[in-house]
Amino acid sequence: MIPYRDSVPSGRFPTVTVVLIALNLYVWFREWTLPAEGLRLLAYELGVVPARIDLALTGPSAPDWGALSTLVTATFLHSSWLHVLGNMLFLWVFGDNVEARLGHVGFAVFYLAVGVAGNLAHVLANPGSLVPAIGASGAVAGVLGAYLLLHPGARVRTLIFLGIFITVIEVPAVILLLYWFAVQLANGLFAFQHPGVATVAYWAHIGGFVAGMVLLRLFAPRTSPRWGP
Repeated sequence: MIPYRDSVPSGRFPTVTVVLIALNLYVWFREWTLPAEGLRLLAYELGVVPARIDLALTGPSAPDWGALSTLVTATFLHSSWLHVLGNMLFLWVFGDNVEARLGHVGFAVFYLAVGVAGNLAHVLANPGSLVPAIGASGAVAGVLGAYLLLHPGARVRTLIFLGIFITVIEVPAVILLLYWFAVQLANGLFAFQHPGVATVAYWAHIGGFVAGMVLLRLFAPRTSPRWGP
């Protein structure tokens, strides 16, 4: 299922959402111009390497702030056009309403915070891994978690692929987002049981989503869900 529009008008121009999308696309374009070896080195330098983060947090010396900064920088790197466009589509559909609720500055801080939380969840699930993780998925998942609490009754227009046919249906946000989370959780548990098989940081998605629900209560404590469209 590919969502492409929701039924909730944001009421204000989503400045931060647009800036984040533009920045991610710009960074990916710069990545795309690199040779394969350069892209690999960039992922190791600015991506989240769980073993490096684990050492930075638990090692005997002072925290390695260079390593810890990758919890943020990794959210602006992607591995392919499909990777970046998929993340940015979800951010475009759901980000404007969360930004409208939190305000521009609040949303910017929230986005970075849930991105870090998602990356930390990935580190906790894979503490010894030397494989770098990159992508905005954890941050975008946090936006989805916040949206679920804000607008569970919204209607989301979604593309459904039935073999060679494509149809459009309207799905309640609560069903779409809980289904999405259930898929991430199932894949994350499978990855636990089969280490080294998964190539997607499912626990970053899970951690980001949960963090989005929790942090929304801190950023907007008086939030009440809207069950109408």
